[in-house]
Amino acid sequence: MNIQSQPLHSPDVSTLQRSNASTLHGLLVLALLTLLTAGCLHAETLAPLFDQANQLYEQRKYQEAANAYQKLVQSEHPSAALYFNLGNAWFKAGQSGRAIAAYRQAERLAPREPNLRFNLNFVRKKVTGSDTAPTEGWRHWLATLTLNEWTAMAMGASWLWFLLLALRELRPGLRKTLAGYTATSGLAAILLAAILINALYDQSRIKQAVVIATNAVIRYGPLEESQVFYQLRDGSEVIVLDEKELSVGGKNQSWLQVQDASRRVGWVQRDQVLLLNSAPAPKPGHDLASTA
Repeated sequence: MNIQSQPLHSPDVSTLQRSNASTLHGLLVLALLTLLTAGCLHAETLAPLFDQANQLYEQRKYQEAANAYQKLVQSEHPSAALYFNLGNAWFKAGQSGRAIAAYRQAERLAPREPNLRFNLNFVRKKVTGSDTAPTEGWRHWLATLTLNEWTAMAMGASWLWFLLLALRELRPGLRKTLAGYTATSGLAAILLAAILINALYDQSRIKQAVVIATNAVIRYGPLEESQVFYQLRDGSEVIVLDEKELSVGGKNQSWLQVQDASRRVGWVQRDQVLLLNSAPAPKPGHDLASTA
């Protein structure tokens, strides 16, 4: 790109404004083109890896397919479809816990997808005999919408409330007519804001995990010498209450305090469970596509 030199004389105000606007417009277009080009190059780089993972799945090399999908999850901002395929591969590879963890991640991005719901419930029933999530009813209700959807609803209700309040000030004669609508929209905005705060807290502060060991040993304390409390099967879902990093005899140990579906609380070694990540933002333009 050639840089044009400025004239020695001072331009008038209108000319300067047009020049600044043109420069700003050019910079915005250049930035947009740069982002689009980078996104296309990134997609072109990952597309062969995704096709390779699908081919491994079709060849019934499920462990290799799961590892390939896992690399894609770690290398990009994953979509619900990618997590869904990862869950399918892990299930076929005999890893129920890892499959449930992948389906749970996909569920946060596409909570109403029927194929995902069917697969998740199928594996849950295989593990525990029940196809329902071991969570409180209100958390299950919160999960019916994504975090972005709750945010959009809360913002929409708030804007409607503010617009009605502004209209009442601009048109005093409409105050009585708009009184009911204003009160309803205000209550809706407050209620949805409260729900959004709870959803944010639940997804960012409440840690959940899935057992990935054949039989995870839950102990009364965070020590290998502690008495065994109970055991959990591969695929059991728990809530993480606390974490401890210990050094015993020169050996580092990582422990998690967990609560199971029966509300029993105990300690499990960190490598026997898989922590669920906080909900990622949905990636537009990715439909859920099964590899099965």
